[in-house]
Amino acid sequence: MQPEVGPQSTGHPPRTRAGSSGPQGRGRPRDPRLDPAILQASEQQLRERGYARMTLESVAAAAGTTVPSLRRRYRDKNTLVVAVIDSLRIEPLPAPKGPPRERATAVLRNFQGNLRRPNSMALLGTLLAEEARQPELLDRFRERLARPRRQALRDALAAGIAAGELADDLDLDVAVNMLIGCFYARHVSHGTIPANWSRRALEQLWPKP
Repeated sequence: MQPEVGPQSTGHPPRTRAGSSGPQGRGRPRDPRLDPAILQASEQQLRERGYARMTLESVAAAAGTTVPSLRRRYRDKNTLVVAVIDSLRIEPLPAPKGPPRERATAVLRNFQGNLRRPNSMALLGTLLAEEARQPELLDRFRERLARPRRQALRDALAAGIAAGELADDLDLDVAVNMLIGCFYARHVSHGTIPANWSRRALEQLWPKP
């Protein structure tokens, strides 16, 4: 896509290319509809072709844009895939407020809500498949999504211990893995996760008073 160029006879300085060091804001404005199209095309390419065979050219063609336009948003393929990983969280983690059990319930419901995003499990499978070749992708998933969620749940369980609602000797690491892991296990074994799964899972560890 070529930048707009004003008439040279007007005495005004020429408009600069996007990404240059010249004045910004004079070029053709970005089409906001293109950003989700790029992420959707990138995710599909990553799932279907894998990281190695995914290219900026193939993503641009699938998104209906050009490689220069793509590079104005994402400098390389790795940056683009990182944006796809970040898009897996469609609902932010809830603020840590309220009684401990309510906090734990909110974290699990938030997790289940994010798993409803189309192809979330399939994309995680792709990241696992790419771990040996591109470990930084799964590291990004852990850093941006898994670790914050696990920490929020761990904090809620620790608050439950402090409040006398859970056993003092509860193994927090095991408890967190049980609660989060059961969502993945349910999906693998049945292909679906019931709407009330968050409540049912927590009640096994932390019965409702």
